[in-house]
Amino acid sequence: MPDPTPIAVTLKQLPSGQVVVSAKGDIGYHEAPTLRNVIREAYDKKPKGLIVELSGVDYMATPGLATLVEALQISKKSQIPLTLAGMTERVRAVFEIARLHTVFRIVPDLDAALAP
Repeated sequence: MPDPTPIAVTLKQLPSGQVVVSAKGDIGYHEAPTLRNVIREAYDKKPKGLIVELSGVDYMATPGLATLVEALQISKKSQIPLTLAGMTERVRAVFEIARLHTVFRIVPDLDAALAP
């Protein structure tokens, strides 16, 4: 069986003071630490807000959810708003099954996340 495509996670600081973390690839047990590290790096920049852009993620396992829950906890402690943007229907369904859609700010896309 071929190795799955590794996750690609990028961090971009915007002129508005917000930081966008974009993930591309499936987020399972092996990929979640990469996402976690980039999110922590983003919080270290003390942004006005953190947006996690997930349109490139087709599948997310429990470790990916745990990473985002951890990010939400950091968000509440540091008072830096966290927004999840661009979820595919498959990933959104996982959030709804776990009832996490009720605790996160989830918007359709990056433009909606950046809107005042």
